[in-house]
Order: sequence, then structure tokens, then C-alpha cells
Amino acid sequence: MKFKGNLVFVILGIIGLIGVRFLEETLFYDPFLIYFKMMDGAKVFPVFQWGKLVSGHLFRLILNLFFSLIIVYFLFKDKTKTMLACVLMLLVFLITFPIYLYLVYTEFDSGLLLAFYVRRFVIQPIILLLIIPMFYYMDVKNKN
Repeated sequence: MKFKGNLVFVILGIIGLIGVRFLEETLFYDPFLIYFKMMDGAKVFPVFQWGKLVSGHLFRLILNLFFSLIIVYFLFKDKTKTMLACVLMLLVFLITFPIYLYLVYTEFDSGLLLAFYVRRFVIQPIILLLIIPMFYYMDVKNKN
């Protein structure tokens, strides 16, 4: 019965992440959403406001981090793993976000594909797909 309660929170965390993704145009200021949806080289670089762009990405990080940590906590019921997941996700953000901002500053002179994928690590909790198997492997290895 305890597992079902955990599963409910994991599912709610997943629904939260999906909600962030589906409501991204409403919740966040990001003129690059449409820009990257039309991945052709002939488009005009969008006009944007730095402050709104940075604050929008930080707000998105907070929401993604919140829902991701709910998932990790209720999958493993371990505060240490949850804190480690938080640190890892923040570390990835702290590495990729300045790179992304530099790419924006240079108007993606390094290439659209590089900017597209760096942006993915900034706006999506992709690192969660690595953290969960890593913690599961640690649990399996520690049991043996």
C-alpha cells in the first residue's frame, strides 16, 4: 500500500513536468520557442529582452527542479539521493546556461544545432533521465 502512495506522487511529478512542457508558451517568456520550431537557416534572429529571457529560464528551472525532485524522492525515499539529484541538476544548469547565453549573445554563430541542444539541457530536465538509472544502479549494487 505504501508503494501506491509513492507511485501517485511520482505520477504527479511526471504530470507536473508534462504540464510545464505543454504550458511553456503561456508560462515563460521565450522568443526562441518559435525560432527553433522553424529550424531553417533563413529565419530572422528574434528580438528579445535579456532580463525577461534569463528570469523566464530561471523560473522554468525552479518548476522543473521541483517536479523532478518530487519524482526522485518518491522513487527512492532517500533525502541524500534527492539532495544529490538537486545538486547535479543545478550543476548541469550552471554549466549549460552561461553557454546558452553566450550562444544567444553571438546570435548562434556557432550553429543552430549546437544552440538547439544546449538549450534543451537548459529548459528540459534531461539530466533526470540519467539520474534515475544511476540511483537505481547504486541501489542494486549496494544490495549485492
